[in-house]
Amino acid sequence: MICPIHLLHILASMASLSFLCFFFFFFLSSSVSSHQTLHPYIVYLGGSSSSINGDGREDIKVAESAHLQLLSTILSREDGGRVSLGHVYHHAIKGFSAMLTEEEASLLSGNEEVVSVFPDPRLELHTTRSWDFLEAAGGGGTQSNSQFQHPLSTDVIIGMIDTGIWPESPSFSDMDIGEIPRRWKGVCMEGTDFKKSNCNRKLIGARYYNGYNFMHHSNITANKPTSSPRDHDSHGTHTASTAGGAPVTNASFFGLGWGTARGGSPAARIAVYKACSLESCHGSTILKAIDDAIKDGVDILSISLGMNLFLQADFLKDPIAIGAFHANQMGVMVVCSAGNDGPDPYTVVNTAPWIFTVAASNIDRDFESTVLLGNGIPFKGSAINFSNLTRSSKYPLIYAGNVAADFTPQSEASNCYPGSLNPKKVAGKIIVCVNNYPSISRRIKKLVVEDAGARGLIYISEAEIGNPFDSGDLPFVQVGEGAGLQILEYINSTIEPTATILPAVTVSRIRPAPVVAEFSSRGPGELTENILKPDIMAPGVAILAASIPEKEPGKDPIGKKPSKFGIKSGTSMACPHVTGAAAFIKSMRREWTPSMIKSALMTTASISNNMGQILTNSSGDQANPHETGVGEIWPLKALDPGLVFATTTKDYLHFLCYYGYPEKNIRSLSSTLTFNCPKASSNSLISNINYPSISIGKLNRTHAITVTRYATNVGSPNAIYEAKVQAPPGLWVNVSPKTIVFQEHLAGASFDVSFYGKHAQKGYNYGSLTWSDTRHTVQVVFAVNVV
Repeated sequence: MICPIHLLHILASMASLSFLCFFFFFFLSSSVSSHQTLHPYIVYLGGSSSSINGDGREDIKVAESAHLQLLSTILSREDGGRVSLGHVYHHAIKGFSAMLTEEEASLLSGNEEVVSVFPDPRLELHTTRSWDFLEAAGGGGTQSNSQFQHPLSTDVIIGMIDTGIWPESPSFSDMDIGEIPRRWKGVCMEGTDFKKSNCNRKLIGARYYNGYNFMHHSNITANKPTSSPRDHDSHGTHTASTAGGAPVTNASFFGLGWGTARGGSPAARIAVYKACSLESCHGSTILKAIDDAIKDGVDILSISLGMNLFLQADFLKDPIAIGAFHANQMGVMVVCSAGNDGPDPYTVVNTAPWIFTVAASNIDRDFESTVLLGNGIPFKGSAINFSNLTRSSKYPLIYAGNVAADFTPQSEASNCYPGSLNPKKVAGKIIVCVNNYPSISRRIKKLVVEDAGARGLIYISEAEIGNPFDSGDLPFVQVGEGAGLQILEYINSTIEPTATILPAVTVSRIRPAPVVAEFSSRGPGELTENILKPDIMAPGVAILAASIPEKEPGKDPIGKKPSKFGIKSGTSMACPHVTGAAAFIKSMRREWTPSMIKSALMTTASISNNMGQILTNSSGDQANPHETGVGEIWPLKALDPGLVFATTTKDYLHFLCYYGYPEKNIRSLSSTLTFNCPKASSNSLISNINYPSISIGKLNRTHAITVTRYATNVGSPNAIYEAKVQAPPGLWVNVSPKTIVFQEHLAGASFDVSFYGKHAQKGYNYGSLTWSDTRHTVQVVFAVNVV
């Protein structure tokens, strides 16, 4: 007879064994499942050797056949029936996208033809007065200077890879624009709500891509068709008009920001590539759009999106980096946003040296609202609201922590955490929220108080106070901690506190400006610190530009039609400012390459604000080049930079060698079998490519590092330039030679810059080298990390 206690032990052991068997089976099943589940992948094969002339129909047939043959080599006989391709890249880029298992992707990556195989990533969007500010602040506008009043070339074509376009916007009028350039090879695709007649001499091309919906099993948002180039998110319309929109007088967002809205290059043509929705953009589609744009004949590509900060891949597994490399090979400039993950360091994305990476700043205009307390004391704060409250109307004012829902901590309620407020106590009152939970955004707080029936919201926080929040018709204002403390004291000392929140107004001539936006991503780059990123800074806070006139509940003032213009912030808005500036320069300097235009903008950028002081960040501290890049764009000055630093395809190939990529893969990129990496290839040599700024990611105190630059004279053929160094204490910087003489037969010259940091402060040291003649100042910014 078995003792009951022993029986219990046996049963327990059996249960434990059963659990282990179940766990092992579950783990095995999950492992097998993950290897057998199909996922979207991009298969990158390098540069295409096919011609980009003609319609490409035969080329794509040949490419498809070759790609299908390649896929068949790694698929089993049973799986052979599902061989299919997603996007096919065959103009400047060679490759395709397809649904593969993890095992199949691994097998394919071992093929000699293949450069890289990687999961198709979801990329993120990085989401007027700004051009007038650039003009006034630094003489940097693009239209007013009488020196350049002759008609601008209308042959520059800007390609916008974004969420599409609203073609009826007055910003895309083709009035006074000539015939479409003959070199244009693009198309105007019709869709469910888009006709060929929606294109014109301004908007000369429009494509859309539906492949990603099938590949990713995406849900199509109701009433927002994707089978069309039409924009239903407004992001693409806004960025396109910022870059190349025609002038529109009396533009405003329901009276806010009133003035003339125009792009940086109003005479430029625009071609749109709808590859995104507001929710996401798929890497395979972005790569297809870049490939098409190169073939279509665009001069500049503007891409206001990027990889998720935490999912950054290496350069040959990043669709934007891959596409931008081949675009540069074909003479197409690529401008990208730096990301909105600031103010922490190492958050910048789109850091390949062949990408022009843009940080965001404010301009000298802001939008303010006034809180008027029951005791008559006013407080001004940041806001974009269309409050229907008046000075005479007063509503009960209450601290959110005092109206917590049952069983909810006061700390959650005070932050307007979702579900934390008691609607019965909130209804009809103006609520004061704080910001101890930074993960709860202003938008979420707004929705929480609206849902609880509040009459308005006062938000106390220093975070993002320089970036006004659009609360639509909800009375909203954000005040700093000083004002917030006084408002809370009023609540605590008054039996029946009341307040009102007035409609927002436009405030001009804000000082200081520009200031680095708090959200703007900072350097150094995560992938390499030997290239200074971001490259440059441009307006990206509260930018007025074209929008989509679609009604959105709670967004527009009650009883009014949707506005044709909107106000948005983000490095997404900064990016098209640089795109427009580059297009303006291209229209005047047709022979300049992308890297020459980039250099001209970088070496002439402004490092001071409208108070004549050094640029600052959102904390009020002196900004450094990992926040601003080389400074704020100054387009007119960039037309005559004096010297430029032309970064060639060979420089970019050497960068890839120094980074550590196999020579065979680099040959595939370059589409030449004769390329060889330098015998000495190490990461530190990246600093030596001919870039318009200098970054040294690691300078040992006991060793000096010397970098070389080659300057090309684009100014007067006979010029003498003298070097001047501005360096922090303890960092020894030497330039050799210190004088360069240019003559008609000598348009270029090399110079060395040596750095020695024995007595320098540990960490990053910032400074600049300036070459000057009687007319030009050419500034080369440097960042040196002393270890």
